[in-house]
Amino acid sequence: MIEYRWGHGESTRLPELAADLIRRAANVIVTPGGVAAALAAKAATATIPIVFVIGVDPVQAGLVVSLNRPGGNVTGITSMNSGLAAKQLGLLHQLLQRDARFVVLVNSSNPQIRLAVADVKAAAAAMGQPLDIVTAKTNREITPAFKEAVQKRADAILISPDPLFSSRPVQLATLAARHAMPAIYALREFAESGGLISYGSNFTDMFRQAGTYVARILKGEKPADLPILQATKFELVINLQTAEVLGLAVPPSLLAIADEVIE
Repeated sequence: MIEYRWGHGESTRLPELAADLIRRAANVIVTPGGVAAALAAKAATATIPIVFVIGVDPVQAGLVVSLNRPGGNVTGITSMNSGLAAKQLGLLHQLLQRDARFVVLVNSSNPQIRLAVADVKAAAAAMGQPLDIVTAKTNREITPAFKEAVQKRADAILISPDPLFSSRPVQLATLAARHAMPAIYALREFAESGGLISYGSNFTDMFRQAGTYVARILKGEKPADLPILQATKFELVINLQTAEVLGLAVPPSLLAIADEVIE
């Protein structure tokens, strides 16, 4: 039997949800909703095995002591999507074919916010492009964040990889279209939902790997002995329909390296 719990974009609910699963004597807890969920589960139990799916370095996040030998009751898979800011901004710059003012949407309640912001600022500085940060920590704050991006005269927006945003691809794609703002995302589901461009790891494959780890744990293996798996395949998806609506001509060089082009 599988028990499901959702925070519905409210990270403050995660500790109580983890506690509820522990009261129900779960055999394994899976946290596919990012680092905040994984940290909440780890804080709630030191005995029940935990398998995470996250986008950051789990050692830096304090989830495990080592990638090869995690130790304790926690293991999982990391997409490392949080470290792709330089590549994503570079793709946006290549798409726009001009200097641009970028803005990044981040979840201010994410425990890894400082690392994420530092990474994207360093990427923009290396490119010599101006960058602003806008924040949202709940679903209700996403629309005002886009309005703030427009006020900052942003030419394009990067949606940071965060469970709050990953669960709302249609809303974010719609807002980007409404404000005629080119946007790049970490998950292909955004491009499939009308977003302009996405670049990141394949989460379907990562969830499959997480399921494999759960099966191995249920058969008797210990999380401490299961090394952290890291994504090795990254996908570039371009939505030409959205590019046409935005009046953008996608360079042939970009189309040539795309894993999928939505026409």
